[in-house]
Amino acid sequence: MNFNRSCIRLKSHPTDMSVAHESKSGDLVLSHSENWLKEYLEKARKDFDDRYKANITTSETIKNFTLIKTLGSGSFGRVMLAQYNLDPNNKTYAIKILNKEKVIKTKQVEHTLNEKRLLGSVTNCPFIVKLVMAFKDTTNLYMVMEFAPGGELFRLIRRKGRVPEAWAQFYSAQVAMALQYLHNANVLYRDLKPENLLVDSTGYIKMADFGFAKRVHQTWTLCGTPQYIAPEMILNKGYGKSVDYWGLGILIYEMVAGYVPFDHKTPIRLYELIVECNVSYPSHFKPNLTSLLSKLIQTDVTKRFGNLKDGAFDIINHNWYKEVDFRKIITKAYQAPWIPHLKSDTDTSNFERNKEESISILKVDRYAEEFADF
Repeated sequence: MNFNRSCIRLKSHPTDMSVAHESKSGDLVLSHSENWLKEYLEKARKDFDDRYKANITTSETIKNFTLIKTLGSGSFGRVMLAQYNLDPNNKTYAIKILNKEKVIKTKQVEHTLNEKRLLGSVTNCPFIVKLVMAFKDTTNLYMVMEFAPGGELFRLIRRKGRVPEAWAQFYSAQVAMALQYLHNANVLYRDLKPENLLVDSTGYIKMADFGFAKRVHQTWTLCGTPQYIAPEMILNKGYGKSVDYWGLGILIYEMVAGYVPFDHKTPIRLYELIVECNVSYPSHFKPNLTSLLSKLIQTDVTKRFGNLKDGAFDIINHNWYKEVDFRKIITKAYQAPWIPHLKSDTDTSNFERNKEESISILKVDRYAEEFADF
C-alpha cells in the first residue's frame, strides 16, 4: 500500500437456506430464512438495548491476571494476552489496556467510554468479539475480551496474496451478518477493514476495535481508514449505515484482488479517486462478484445495497451468495477454509512481534471523574 492504512478521525440445526423471490407483481416475498433472521434480530435488539441501558461494570483487578505477551499496541494503549488466575483452567483472554492520561491527552475519553459500552451490549452475535468484563484502577482502563488466536484477517490475506472467492464469501457473509446486527441496534461501525477482523480458533471471524463505532442514525464525522472511507464522508454529507456497506464492498474487493480499488500516497488524491469511483476489476473476478461489488462500491447511496428498503437482505440474497446458507454461517456449521494451527492456548504465532512494556499503577487517581462511567 502506498498510503498509510492507519485510522483517522476528523470533526466537521440448520437446513438449506431458501432465497427471496419476486412475485408476479414484482413485490419482494420474504423467504422462510428471512423471517427466521428477522426474529433473531428482534430478540438481539432487545438484549442489546437492555445491556446498553445497564452499562454493566465489574470490580475486578489486573492482579488476578497473568500478563503473557503483547498482541498489539497503539498511541494510548496495548492489547495483551493474559490468563485469568481465578479460573481453574487458566483461561486466556485478550486485555485492552488503556492509559488514562494518554486517553485524556489524545481526547479519546468519549470514544473510549462509548467503545466499552457498545461492546458490553453485544450478547449474541458470534462474529463480534465479546467483552467479558471491564474494570479500572488509578492508572489504566481494562477491557477483557475473548482471544482470537488466528490473528488479523489482514495478515492472512497478505500471506496468500489474495484469497479465493469462496473464502471471501465465507468471511464477508459473517461481516454482513455482524453489520446487520449492529445496524439493527442503530450502531454504525465505521472502520471496517481486514486489520479489524480477527480469526478465532475455529477459523471464523470476530469483528474487533469499536473505537469509531457510534450509536446514532446520522452523523457527519470524517473518520476511519482512508482507503475504506465512503465518498459521502469525504463530501461532508450526513451519513448513516451506508458507509459500512461501502466498506464491505472494499473489503470483498481487497480479499479477492489482494489490494484495494482506490489507493494513493497523497491523501487528497486518494479522496478524489474515491469520489470519482472509477473501479477497475481484475480479469479473474467473476460476473456475480462484479455485479455485487458494483452495487456496494456505489457513490449514490440511494442505490447502494444495504442502504435500501430491504437492508442487508439485498446483499445476502444476491447471486454471489447463492451457494451460502446464512443459517449455517451464523451457527458455524460450515468448516472454515483456514483454521489456525495452534500449539497451545497461549500461541501467539499469528500476531506480529511487539515491544514489551511493564504496566505501572500509580497510588493516586488523577482522572477518577473523567472515567466514572467506565
